[in-house]
Amino acid sequence: MKTVFPFLLTLVVAFTCSVSSLLSAEDWLQWRGADRANRSAETGLFGTWGEDGPPLEWITEGLGSGYASVSVADGVIYTTGNMESNQSAIAISEKDGTILWKQAITDSLPKHGYDGSRTTPTVDGNHLYMVSSDGKIVCLSRENGTVVWSRDFEEWDGKMMSGWGFSESPLVDGDRVICTPGGEDAMVVALNKNTGEQIWASKFPAGDDDSLKKGAGYSSAVISHGGGVKQYIQLVGQGLFGIRASNGEVLWRYERIANKTANIPTAIVDGDYVFTSTGYNTGSALLKLSADGNDNVKAEEVYWLGARELQNKHGGVTLVDGYLYCGHGNGNGLPICVEMKTGKIAWGPERAKGKGETSLVYADGHIVIRREDGTVMLATATPDDFEVIHLFEPEFQQGKTWAHPVIANGKLYLREQDKLMCYRLK
Repeated sequence: MKTVFPFLLTLVVAFTCSVSSLLSAEDWLQWRGADRANRSAETGLFGTWGEDGPPLEWITEGLGSGYASVSVADGVIYTTGNMESNQSAIAISEKDGTILWKQAITDSLPKHGYDGSRTTPTVDGNHLYMVSSDGKIVCLSRENGTVVWSRDFEEWDGKMMSGWGFSESPLVDGDRVICTPGGEDAMVVALNKNTGEQIWASKFPAGDDDSLKKGAGYSSAVISHGGGVKQYIQLVGQGLFGIRASNGEVLWRYERIANKTANIPTAIVDGDYVFTSTGYNTGSALLKLSADGNDNVKAEEVYWLGARELQNKHGGVTLVDGYLYCGHGNGNGLPICVEMKTGKIAWGPERAKGKGETSLVYADGHIVIRREDGTVMLATATPDDFEVIHLFEPEFQQGKTWAHPVIANGKLYLREQDKLMCYRLK
């Protein structure tokens, strides 16, 4: 019995560790993950990260061209890419990178500036939802990619604010899917997620600045309950808008954040507060939402940071414990940390390794930073100081590295055009 007990104890410890690892694993079901907050709840990460980065588990190719990120659910990875004659959704095995299926979501190959896909598929039950860069919302079966329904943004006279292709990742909320055709009478629409039937179309009123470009921006919608009213917040050509979730009524608008080239970053929602930022020498703002009369909402500017203080072009912003982490500068992407409630710069902008725009993801007390030249850094997520623990150059890099990194189920995913790299973090 004395010899059996240590063996049994070893089995129990191994089983406990295995269960703990499984319990701390987390799928990544949509653009920017749960609540579109760009934060992973996984723990026990980064123990494998050495001087040369974490170990590469596999690399696969055949994804086509594009800047789309990935979603991960039930052992399958989903993304989109441009093939020879169309834009397609792709399903990939999480285990070894095997491509499971491909499904065209366009009838022909979309043409626009910076060719390639942009949309990250949204996973909901047995379905996937995505927006092609030529303006079509598509619902697919997760099992085999079969098209369940699709609608063309031309039905709503859809348009972009500029010519770089629709870039939205649709938002699924309850029985509906929210997307942004950009039409004058249908800037944002809510559709029945099972049938594609229209529930409402949101007409945006004319603003004070007639020079702002009409049409959809390059952002994706988020949910807010600011001021006690459920609403969808979306950044379009004419600025940031709050839209009543029940009927599509515009509750408030904020034009100051709009630039006339491309409005891109997804807004950050924290209770009654909304943080927004754009590049092209624009800036950033914190808004406070409050009740305004009979079930209405008003948005008031708490502070404004000019372009020299903080502007995020398209790498995205992440809120952790009251502080915002992102890249600053139009094309520079210099890492920076800002206290959200005050706008006070905690540290940065830092002349970090790598070049160009910065995207990032938060997990387990750290931020994984990805620069436009492919450089990847692991840094502590603290407002005290910018501390890089490790950095590495990925297995493959091509052109402009704009696909945002994803952490799911103990792995780091880096999409680079036709290839997807999977690095083990546990």
